[in-house]
Amino acid sequence: MKTPLILITNDDGINAPGLEVAYNIAKSLMQKKKGSITIIAPTTEKSGVSHSISFVRPSLIQKISNNKYALEGTPADCILAGINYVMKDKKPDLIISGVNMGRNIADDILYSGTVGAAMEGALNGIKSIALSQQYSKETYSSNNPFKCATKYGLDICKKILKDNPFSNSKFMGFYNINFPSCSTKEVKGIKICNSGKRKKATFEMVPQSKSTERNFLWIKHNQQNSQSLKKIDEHYLDKNFITISALKTDLSWKEKNKKLIKIFS
Repeated sequence: MKTPLILITNDDGINAPGLEVAYNIAKSLMQKKKGSITIIAPTTEKSGVSHSISFVRPSLIQKISNNKYALEGTPADCILAGINYVMKDKKPDLIISGVNMGRNIADDILYSGTVGAAMEGALNGIKSIALSQQYSKETYSSNNPFKCATKYGLDICKKILKDNPFSNSKFMGFYNINFPSCSTKEVKGIKICNSGKRKKATFEMVPQSKSTERNFLWIKHNQQNSQSLKKIDEHYLDKNFITISALKTDLSWKEKNKKLIKIFS
């Protein structure tokens, strides 16, 4: 079996606590194989930047320690930096994005920098996994808000990668895994499910003051619109299930395209 090379990023930044959790998962995945783990993460938090890349300006990269780099760019930039610069001679076999502080489910995946990094890995034909830890006020204030990701993350990744995990093949899809904010004993199991849509848009922009000429506009989460449909990832995550969704980079609405062909033919 070839020597496994793993690339890790995290949209919470180079100092994100979830990086250590992801590193420990990667280290255990390698077992006794002689491989390497490389970390490239944004210098500052880049939550909500989705799959954006910084093609209008250069990105400064700085080596922090052995196989650990900080990049002034987005999570997707970090993946490109790993593939085309840091690991250009031997490209990664696996990309782990996370563990994100906060869930990435339903509509959130369209905004997520964590998911965006995994998508960039998939576009480059590399097996990629996005890991996110849901949190509440209780888990956020605890000593280890990543308890569920820490306990269950490795076993889940092993099962996903069990079939020739480090083979270098074209893989235009990726995995999105979310861990509930409950205690490890309260986890009810694993649900393989779709990432669906909520009933209404969950984000809105609100002004800081009443001025109509010059103002600050804040994006906020509208809890009243966050009701999810049944049998999607958010529904199960809120019921203390770990959710796994296989996603693909092809965003085509194939059924609608068939109808459009008839209309325009």
